[in-house]
Amino acid sequence: MSSQRRIGRAFSLLEIVLVIGLLAILSALAVPNLLRQLTDEKLPGSARELRSLLSMTRAKTMLDGKRHRIRFPRGDEIDARGGSRQPIVERENEPFEDPGVFEPVLAAWARDVVLRDGIWCMEVRLGRPNLDDELVQQMQEEFHLRMQGIGDDFDPLFPPVVFDLDGTSEWATFVVTNGPEDTEDEDDLPRSAVIEVIMDGMTGLIWLQRPFAESEKEMLLENNWPPVLRRDFLTQRLLTEEDVLEIQETKVR
Repeated sequence: MSSQRRIGRAFSLLEIVLVIGLLAILSALAVPNLLRQLTDEKLPGSARELRSLLSMTRAKTMLDGKRHRIRFPRGDEIDARGGSRQPIVERENEPFEDPGVFEPVLAAWARDVVLRDGIWCMEVRLGRPNLDDELVQQMQEEFHLRMQGIGDDFDPLFPPVVFDLDGTSEWATFVVTNGPEDTEDEDDLPRSAVIEVIMDGMTGLIWLQRPFAESEKEMLLENNWPPVLRRDFLTQRLLTEEDVLEIQETKVR
């Protein structure tokens, strides 16, 4: 009797094969979607990590009472991860004896991976964002001249962002992308391949924003609206006037 019960509970070879086949089909359907989701998350995830690093650097500046800065590697310089894509956090350790001399911060928070594989920063723009390209270019040139006047060496596309003792800094926009690394202009990339990490240097607030389409820029210019929505905006659908009015009426928390 017990032998018959054991036989009754056993699985046939056909049932096992069917279960394995079903699992294989489900895996074949699920794994590509999972890999695609992980890939799609790399860009916004990197942008969020960069925002966290900026906020942490600002907080450490006020806590330590010493100026900090964030910059990207120059030329053949190596970052803390052995590559050339990760931001470098530095501190002015001796402001009286060696003013303007910044040394790398060795704490773990400053040396962790920020930009994931395939993600890189193609430009750092200082100053409040503006839709007037000529004005933006003029602001960048004026800042470059100021930096050269104090002898600091940097790539014009990647000026350092310096946090003063009270945590304030210049407005800064970090343009991060998953596009080809030989791309020189973000306009050559689809909007979905670029995220602008925009930091209000006075308040320390930081937003993630995709680039605007030409029609969106025209709408903002016609209504004299600023190009910073002051809220994360990564959706790819076109921005409408109703969207902007709703965003402006939403309190910043």
